Amino acid sequence: MDFPGLLASALDTLQTVGAFIVALSIIVAVHEYGHYIVGRWSGIHAEVFSLGFGPKLWSRVDKRGTRWQVAAIPFGGYVKFLGDANAASAGADEDTMSRLSDQERRHTMHGAPLWARAATVFAGPLFNFVMSFLIFAAMPFATGIATDRPEIAALMPVPVENGLAPGDRILEVNGHETPDYEALNEAVDTLPASDTVEYRVLRDGAEVNVTGPTLMPPMIGGIQPKSAAQDAGLMIGDVITAVDGKPTPRFSDVQNLIRSGGGQEVTLTVWRAGESLEARLKPRPRPVEADDGGLETGYLIGFSSSYVFEPMTRLPGLTEAARIGVMQTYRVIEGTFIGIGSVVGGKISSCNINGPIAIAQATGTAASAGVSSFIWLVAALSTAIGLLNLFPIPVLDGGHLVFHAYEWAFGRPPSDKVMNAAMAIGLTIVLALMVFGLSNDLFCV
Repeated sequence: MDFPGLLASALDTLQTVGAFIVALSIIVAVHEYGHYIVGRWSGIHAEVFSLGFGPKLWSRVDKRGTRWQVAAIPFGGYVKFLGDANAASAGADEDTMSRLSDQERRHTMHGAPLWARAATVFAGPLFNFVMSFLIFAAMPFATGIATDRPEIAALMPVPVENGLAPGDRILEVNGHETPDYEALNEAVDTLPASDTVEYRVLRDGAEVNVTGPTLMPPMIGGIQPKSAAQDAGLMIGDVITAVDGKPTPRFSDVQNLIRSGGGQEVTLTVWRAGESLEARLKPRPRPVEADDGGLETGYLIGFSSSYVFEPMTRLPGLTEAARIGVMQTYRVIEGTFIGIGSVVGGKISSCNINGPIAIAQATGTAASAGVSSFIWLVAALSTAIGLLNLFPIPVLDGGHLVFHAYEWAFGRPPSDKVMNAAMAIGLTIVLALMVFGLSNDLFCV
């Protein structure tokens, strides 16, 4: 029995589960705190703020009479307001409500003005968006952003001659001037299928011509969970030098060969820390960007690449950081809608709807890649969860907001019969989606 292998597998599983619980707990805590604090500001009293479900592991009651607790099942949380029949605020506890005075009823979710109830419900998703914005805006202060001009901070190890050096400013690549990163990106598309290219760089105040590796070689910078690359044992830093014996000096060469292969098994020649090895894998159908900006199904190995160097960085200004935070949050929202639309439209497989196992694997992979990758994923998941909670499905926040909109339009809430039926339908939809996502995790490749 391979005890070292079993131990390593067990540790990987523990890291994945632990990373998932930490990420989910942060997102849920922020979401529920949004409900709690806006409810408190609106005059609605919270009886319980729970992180998790089931038996209490720890609890305390604060001076306002709210019980703060951590429960044994760490996959969610809730705020129970005064007068609620349950944690979902799906109905009133009539026995409790009947014993309250008019003044006390004002401090319940069901006796508060419509504006207070709607604001309290909306605050959960809003706080998810705010957290994502703050993280996305703060990360550039920790990691920096690339300087306006292409300057080399460090070089990646590659299996070819490299005349570049840290501190170089890239002025020209194969005759293509590169005053900024936009021009450098354009240069990537013009480079020949060669392991090396000619550079003109500014070094120690003088312009020199050097030979170096192509700008974007097929060097693995990140590996996607549940991908062929992960299952084949590829590692960050590997360089793919050939696909089925065909040389691949550029990242685009690997992309083109894989996509044109129609999902057939391929043999990769991989350079790893000075050694050459082979890996066989079968590319998997995954969503790729279509010409119209949407998504379509293509065959991928499941890795990302980057420049052959690490760029020099600078700290952003506050306005620039705020703009980054807004744009990154918007991209996650836009990507979620594009993904859902592509599944509904049949452009990509419904297997791309992930459940808890796939999300846990993604958080584990992000945690392995480093703190910044993990924090970035937490921010992206926070945006996605905030958005999904706004969908007009009863039992979700969006469903409650629909009920409040009905009450505003007609001057009265829906009848108890309608509310109970809607909640039952909404719960069925949510459970069905959860089962569907879980089945995808288990049976989709």
